[in-house]
Amino acid sequence: MSAPILELKELDVFYGPIQALKKVSMHINEGETVSLIGANGAGKSTLLMSIFGQPRAASGQILYRGTDITRKSPHFIASNGIAQSPEGRRVFPDMTVEENLMMGTIPIGDKHASEDMQRMYELFPRLKERRSQRAMTMSGGEQQMLAIARALMSRPKLLLLDEPSLGLAPIVVKQIFATLRELAQSGMTIFLVEQNANHALKLSDRAYVMVNGEIRMTGTGQELLVNEDVRNAYLGGH
Repeated sequence: MSAPILELKELDVFYGPIQALKKVSMHINEGETVSLIGANGAGKSTLLMSIFGQPRAASGQILYRGTDITRKSPHFIASNGIAQSPEGRRVFPDMTVEENLMMGTIPIGDKHASEDMQRMYELFPRLKERRSQRAMTMSGGEQQMLAIARALMSRPKLLLLDEPSLGLAPIVVKQIFATLRELAQSGMTIFLVEQNANHALKLSDRAYVMVNGEIRMTGTGQELLVNEDVRNAYLGGH
């Protein structure tokens, strides 16, 4: 079997004197959708950001396609095929939808920009309707679609998604996850950090549960969906 596309080995991360991640080890294989679930403040977003070296790991290793990227710059990481849709969307508010999408091409250049933009408009028809609109005037759900589409414009081999359902209406969450399912079925490798454990586990091939900066449990999405501890802690016990 080929090496995982992403592997974290014994990762320790600190914010000043506070240890945010403790000896975290996990892997993602090419073509998989893997999610990381856990309570707010468990360290999920820290883990995702540490892949880009912000914050930098104090010890341990991050391997991408077998190459150690623990000390590489964010630009190196992005231009080698990892894209992130950050928590809180962070679109460029004064730019139009189209301009935001073009920002996503920075790591790879704009050679395929018009073709890829059409693909984004197929994935997210709402963005096509809004393409000349400034991002700040859009709803939270539309901004989330834009953040994901912008990340996809760099043609990533690995897509990192940080809390894509956060603060969105249930109907919009459903739309976002339907699109993620479509991406997964097309062969995209996805690493999803998500508080909405129910949606995340249904989408995922495998998942990890994080508690206080440590991985406490792992299994297939289906196994964790029916696990009593997971149900009680993250799925409301039903």
